[in-house]
Amino acid sequence: MTPTLLNTYREKAVPALKEQFGYKNVHEVPRIEKVVVNCGVGKAESERKQAVQDALDEIALITGQRGVATVAKNSISNFKLRAGEVVGAKVTLRGDRMYDFLLRLIGTAIPRIRDFRGVSPKAFDGRGNYTLGVSDHTIFPEIELDKIRRALGFDICIVTTAGTDDEARELLALMGMPFRGREKKAA
Repeated sequence: MTPTLLNTYREKAVPALKEQFGYKNVHEVPRIEKVVVNCGVGKAESERKQAVQDALDEIALITGQRGVATVAKNSISNFKLRAGEVVGAKVTLRGDRMYDFLLRLIGTAIPRIRDFRGVSPKAFDGRGNYTLGVSDHTIFPEIELDKIRRALGFDICIVTTAGTDDEARELLALMGMPFRGREKKAA
């Protein structure tokens, strides 16, 4: 069974992008390669292992895929951090799980943000990748509020094959991303 967001991409986004940007071949049209969900835990040494395990469990519950613990590359004395210590968790989503996660993010989680007026259209990196920061993970319906130990914030990085930010912005808008100051297009 094909994910709903993938059907939206194939039926609506590809023809619209081909027409707008003048692509001659369907393989030139930008697409989403992967989605990386990253969570850092800035706890003291005594709580860090439990915080990382909680983050891994919550990310697995939200994304449907088990994450990996991330380690510090460098030592930073001001933060009492040594190279090789576990400092967070991440998961990389591709394929059907990626599209299912994006559909839940765009259709369910983002509208549950309090006083939401749209995501920033300026959070692109210059190469067509979009990063969205989520300050509270309880916006996802999979999280049971009674069972959370600590509030987690995380970054969601959407990696596309687009060459420019304008192409990537149009791709995400056609797939339903509610950008601030722009009419929401049907997903």
